[in-house]
Amino acid sequence: RQRALLWAVLLAAWEAAWGQLRYSVPEELPKGSFVGDVAKDLGLQLPELKDRDAHVFDTGRTRYFFLDLQNGHLSMMEQVDREKICAAVAKCVQNFEILVKRPMNIYKGEVEILDINDNPPSFPERLSVLEISENTAPGARFPLERAHDPDIGVNSLQNYECSESSYFTLDMKMGDDGVKYPELLLEKSLDREQQAAHNLILTASDGGDPARTGTARIRVMVLDANDNAPVFSQAEYTVRVPEDVPVGSVLIAVMATDADKGLYGHVKYWTEKMTEKASQIFEVDGETGAITLLQRLDFEEGDSYELEVQANDGGGLSDTSRVVVTVTDVNDNAPAITVSSALSEISEDAPLGTVVALLHMHDQDSGANGEVRCSMQKDVPFRLEKSFEDYYRVVTARELDREQESEYNVTVLAADGGSPALQSSAVLALRVLDVNDNAPVFAEERYSARLAENNAAGALVLTVRATDADW
Repeated sequence: RQRALLWAVLLAAWEAAWGQLRYSVPEELPKGSFVGDVAKDLGLQLPELKDRDAHVFDTGRTRYFFLDLQNGHLSMMEQVDREKICAAVAKCVQNFEILVKRPMNIYKGEVEILDINDNPPSFPERLSVLEISENTAPGARFPLERAHDPDIGVNSLQNYECSESSYFTLDMKMGDDGVKYPELLLEKSLDREQQAAHNLILTASDGGDPARTGTARIRVMVLDANDNAPVFSQAEYTVRVPEDVPVGSVLIAVMATDADKGLYGHVKYWTEKMTEKASQIFEVDGETGAITLLQRLDFEEGDSYELEVQANDGGGLSDTSRVVVTVTDVNDNAPAITVSSALSEISEDAPLGTVVALLHMHDQDSGANGEVRCSMQKDVPFRLEKSFEDYYRVVTARELDREQESEYNVTVLAADGGSPALQSSAVLALRVLDVNDNAPVFAEERYSARLAENNAAGALVLTVRATDADW
């Protein structure tokens, strides 16, 4: 490459006026490279250069050139980087002076260091991060870091290109300084929930032949906007729990999700439209959505509860779900026997079927747990008869005889259909009243006595005794 550039160098002709030499060489020529034929341009013969001790005059500055007395050529003292010695100067000119003795004379000259395309465009950062809110309207522009190319002219930065994207295009603006500035143009609305980041490649190219390029990665982070409300996984939650579930148990956990993130995606739960009684029984965890039992359930007091749970995000959007808690019965209530009406006394001649007592059976449990079966001891002259629904009658089953049994303690048993069954009992105390159904009976059918004569009046002859079983 350097050899080709060497042959392509433009050599300025010697200008007779002012006696000044002008040359131009491309930068980066190797040490010793030809700059110009000083002997020819000054009209001096080679022996004359040696005899007159011609050399490049050293003024204390950095020397970039030297005079070769063997051929009269001005050559490169060292390799020169135009960007280092001239920085942003458009025309890079290095002056030199040739001192010739006998007679003494000084010839001035200048060498223009021509730019070659030895630097690619480069970006200050290999990765640039842009943060754009998802609710940014299409048409918005976002300036990008521009690349830098120390070369000049056509070799300097000429164009920018961006990798293909359906959301962004690249636009360029020309500054007052004539420099092109890249801008990212938003073509359509962003949606963080569909794509949270966009990765683009920005390429800067110069006008050299061949062109040099530099790249930088552009990472667009889509910032969340509160464009999504929380959504419950179910519109209605149902749960069945037995009434003896321990206090502190988690009955069910509701769950709502929010497609947003951060504050806008953080969901909290709370209940509304809940009765005072339900608020004393249930508690909803604001962070987890778990519904916890605060106090013991009682199926007989309430077999179903409805709660309305609301999920709120950090931006004021919400969703509502219904929770139905159904309480199932357990056999925790024994049957209750209520003596609605009862006799405490009954005549022993009461006819068969006489009603002694009217009983009501009730069990607060439901289903089989609330089904009551009644029974009574077998060794009494009474029986149970079902009256209607949960009412039973105790009636006489056979004739009574006070003289055989004057009092009865009748036990009535009631058992439910639970497993195990619960039971209760009631005792009916009944006294049998007497009727005159027994005649007196002498202890002996015939009495006889012997007594002596001449007894005084009032003397005991004998004692007879009769008994009566009646009272």
